[in-house]
Amino acid sequence: MKATITVGKQFFNIDLSKPLDISIPIKAHKGKARAWYIDPPEVWPVKLGDWIGKVSEGGGVNFNNVYFNPHAHGTHTESVGHISEEFHSVHNTLKKYFFLAEVISVAPESNKGDLVISEKQLKHLLKGKNPEALVIRTMPNLASKKTKKYSNTNWPYLEGEAANFLRELGVDHLLIDLPSVDKEKDEGKLLAHKAFWDYPKNTRFNATITEFIYVNNRIKDGSYILNLQTASFVNDATPSRPVLYKIF
Repeated sequence: MKATITVGKQFFNIDLSKPLDISIPIKAHKGKARAWYIDPPEVWPVKLGDWIGKVSEGGGVNFNNVYFNPHAHGTHTESVGHISEEFHSVHNTLKKYFFLAEVISVAPESNKGDLVISEKQLKHLLKGKNPEALVIRTMPNLASKKTKKYSNTNWPYLEGEAANFLRELGVDHLLIDLPSVDKEKDEGKLLAHKAFWDYPKNTRFNATITEFIYVNNRIKDGSYILNLQTASFVNDATPSRPVLYKIF
């Protein structure tokens, strides 16, 4: 199904029948990717007296309770409420859902025992482009990202100067295939989060960060239309399903 979509003042042709899903779904399974030192998600049927919400056990319907943490259990999108004293829900942050996005692949560099993504790398890869959304795929890009247990691994992260560069470039929506844009254990500094949102000086309430994505190797670097789909949770973060569409 081909369609012409308007993003800003530009028109783009896309095929809605060929979405490129870059999300990692939440699933109650020990083999799924997770972080932040907590157990996997759980799903269990409601029990009310003799009634159970599970068809295979005699119930009329499947009727489950679900436990999960949006930051730890799959792809999620955050508002500045993730780091602010004041409550800001991601539910109120996004006013539109289609954006011109650039996909780039970055091999994090070694710096003082860490692996980091630097401003210099981003400048080189973007080559003067200033997309509204940026999708960062870290290299090597192994399928094990979808099942990796990230706790206590000191994953690669975005340097504060790099996040500041993206903000100044005009990137409003940052997506990355790591549990966080920041260092796993940074004593609460959250330099990349704060730089990207310009918090607390000139807070960008319209900007979002999406973490824990997975960009298949079949998806080439370049420009796409991004549909950033989010669940309607009134919270600082929500499960999300970012989908890319090729431009033709």
